[in-house]
Amino acid sequence: MRDLNYDLKRLQAAHDDGSHGTRAARSYALAQIADALHDLGFKGLRATGLKRKHVAALVKEWKRQGRSIGTMKNRMAHVRWWAKHIGRPGVVPVNGALGIANREYVTNEDKSVVLDPDKLALVKDPHVAMALRLEAAFGLRREEAIKFTPSRDDRGDRIRLKGSTTKGGRPREVPVLRDSQRKLLDEARDLAGGGALIPPERNYRQQLKIYETRTRAAGLYRMHWLRHAYALKRYEGITGWKAPAAGGPPQRSLTGARRRIDTEARQTIAAELGHGRRQISSIYIGA
Repeated sequence: MRDLNYDLKRLQAAHDDGSHGTRAARSYALAQIADALHDLGFKGLRATGLKRKHVAALVKEWKRQGRSIGTMKNRMAHVRWWAKHIGRPGVVPVNGALGIANREYVTNEDKSVVLDPDKLALVKDPHVAMALRLEAAFGLRREEAIKFTPSRDDRGDRIRLKGSTTKGGRPREVPVLRDSQRKLLDEARDLAGGGALIPPERNYRQQLKIYETRTRAAGLYRMHWLRHAYALKRYEGITGWKAPAAGGPPQRSLTGARRRIDTEARQTIAAELGHGRRQISSIYIGA
């Protein structure tokens, strides 16, 4: 184990504040951050040696990778926790000073990303490639796709995700509506056998590292935005017209039956993407 990873584990053991979920998220994020700093050339760094140049390098790399504002803010929260508990909170500037802007929840811009087949072909790990295809086909988050277990989650006409694999612990179902989705699930079952899309010799953290390495090498970034593409396609399939973010009519212009159809579509999409509030769908499809 590298020095920084070891130091951060000891720091967490000495300061186990927060809920179980918070501590688990912190442990995972700090391990990622330590690995990233090593890959950026800061070899031999110890936890007490955190400086502004390290924070700036992390943010620069996250931006290069196309990480969302929300993701960067979440990771910065863990860096601030680190800085606070080594007695050096001042080494972490405010987000604005690092060029991390406030989130724009609804922009009516099309942020969707379509999985490029040529770049996908460059992903040599079959489990990573399958996870990416599931993200695109069913609007899954990265962790949900990696942990997807076809023998358990494939219910024929739908997939059902366990709460233990989803954000917020909310189980959910996503329908199988196209032959291409059904074929993909059959392929996933053949690949995974009775387990998840993680080879037996690896754990989730190891597979996530491989996912990140292989997607980056293939030039695949902003994969979270595959969910936006799923939402836009789903909205048009339900309503019969394009979503506002894709050039369709704004929500405020709809009346009568079209307004009711829009409301139902937004509720459906929010549920299928794993959100509890209908309004969240506006982030994906516009308002």
